Amino acid sequence: MRYDSIFMKQKIMRKVMISLVPITAFAVWRFGSRVLILLCVVCAAGIAAEYASMKYFYGKNQKISEAVIVTCILYTLSLPPMVPYWVAAIGILFGLFFGKEVFGGFGKNIFNPAILGRCFIYISFPAYMTVSWMKPYTTFPGGLAAYSAGIDAFTSATPMILMKRNMEVPSYMDMFLGNVPGSMGEMAKILILVSAAYLVLSKTASWKLMLSCFSSFAVCSSVLYIAGIINADPLFAVLSGGFLFAVVFMVTDPVTSPSDEKSKIIYGCIIGILTVIIRNFSLFPEGMMFAILIGNMMSPLIDKKVKEYFKTKKVIST
Repeated sequence: MRYDSIFMKQKIMRKVMISLVPITAFAVWRFGSRVLILLCVVCAAGIAAEYASMKYFYGKNQKISEAVIVTCILYTLSLPPMVPYWVAAIGILFGLFFGKEVFGGFGKNIFNPAILGRCFIYISFPAYMTVSWMKPYTTFPGGLAAYSAGIDAFTSATPMILMKRNMEVPSYMDMFLGNVPGSMGEMAKILILVSAAYLVLSKTASWKLMLSCFSSFAVCSSVLYIAGIINADPLFAVLSGGFLFAVVFMVTDPVTSPSDEKSKIIYGCIIGILTVIIRNFSLFPEGMMFAILIGNMMSPLIDKKVKEYFKTKKVIST
């Protein structure tokens, strides 16, 4: 079969895929070729799920959107490097079906399917998602010449877990360079920032969503830190976990975020503040995932109320 006969080409999604190539390559260097095998497994399961849904639910002539590939890549990069293949496959199937297909397919979904899939396996299989993390390779050729670091390179502590346990945490430079355990996509902070610039300059992602989420997160973290309510200083909070990765690639999802420009600022602020609250006052060390899903639920309402407000204000002024 020809590619064109199966996939619906989408320029925006291709730009996102391009931005993810260096981050994926960095993940392979840090954790080994298992990253690529895991990505292939997730893509195979995700594309199969999308294809079956298009053919059996929405008509035989429906094509698969290239967005499903982006979803599979983002989902994979959000996972720990040693998550079992079958767990990863279950997560993407759940995320795509219950987060996208049941709403009518591409462009009609309320939830980000990559985040929803990760949330499902995070809750259903916590031992694979929260207990064991792999120490990344830090010297050349690193994982480029290995399948994985092996069982001897396992650790149970990411920087955020260490912080919550009041243990010694890695340096800012180690976190920035990705020399710490964590999810595959969160390692390359500099590459994430470069990707953010590319997506904004190419008009692929909204800078308002990125800036509002980042700013609200930084301000809220600063206020609570200065007040002595939380232990993590703002810089540590930004560099730890998958915050930056999620801000650039998940918060800016054009389908699940508001369409109105003013609404985008409110939406980003809500996610940023909720992330700080969930991270520091709940049992979950990484709050971004839950904050985005809550933001997804609120997005239509935010859009509706903001548009109504300014429409009413315009009528009154005239």
